[in-house]
Amino acid sequence: MRSLNEFADRLVVVTGAASGIGRATASAFARGGAELFVCDLSSEGLSGLEAELLARGARRVHAVTVDVGSRTEMATFCETVCRTGAPDVLVNNAGVGLAGGLLATSLEDWDWILNANLWGVVHGCHFFAPKMAARGRGQIINIASAAGYYNSPTMTAYGTTKYAVVGLSEGLRAELAPHGVGVSVVCPGFINTPIIANMRMRGATYPESERVNVQRFYEKRNYSPERVAEAVLRAVRKNPALLPVTPEARALHAMKRIAPALGPRLLASLQRMVDRRRSSKP
Repeated sequence: MRSLNEFADRLVVVTGAASGIGRATASAFARGGAELFVCDLSSEGLSGLEAELLARGARRVHAVTVDVGSRTEMATFCETVCRTGAPDVLVNNAGVGLAGGLLATSLEDWDWILNANLWGVVHGCHFFAPKMAARGRGQIINIASAAGYYNSPTMTAYGTTKYAVVGLSEGLRAELAPHGVGVSVVCPGFINTPIIANMRMRGATYPESERVNVQRFYEKRNYSPERVAEAVLRAVRKNPALLPVTPEARALHAMKRIAPALGPRLLASLQRMVDRRRSSKP
């Protein structure tokens, strides 16, 4: 059984902490007694988070409004954190969603999703990893997706960013291991979070109706962000290279290794399951 104060001597950084997986992850570390630096683009979403995490058991909490896609803001955030010390754990979680295939995705859409989902992780690693390596210990957790090893034609840009995060994590893991720093990539599947509410919908005849019905599917499935937070803690404890979370994420990962040709079939089956809950009319 894990101690309630398992992370009492740890300094933990979580990006995208205002909601969803980030908030659940910050709460999980708070219950372990960690000192937390949490950031998000939404200052409104961060309102009240410090008090919430302190009530859950965090030693200290610092909430900062940061655009992870901005190298200037991330550099400043890193300087702020490292006045306390190099983090023991860095969770690069911040990200956005974009539904649609390549033909429906504009270059502006690509800029938007790459900025958050890829550059946000690159910036986190770029600024914090050297501090952790210099100290000789720590764990970096990058949040990707099952789309990071099996992409979908209805989520092309999103899956591309997650493939990049998986690849970045693989290379960084090998690079930082001699310095005592672990790197894991955590890959959820369908998780009931607010990401759908802010997802850009491209190529749909009735985008808002599509959004509502996809959200209903996620809510009905109800695989909670707390389950992903538990996986993040396991990754900190065990340092796996890649950790799929949901049943579909584990099944797709197994097929990728054992029977690659079956993966697209399972993906298509999962897509049909979602489509059956979608409406063709607004």
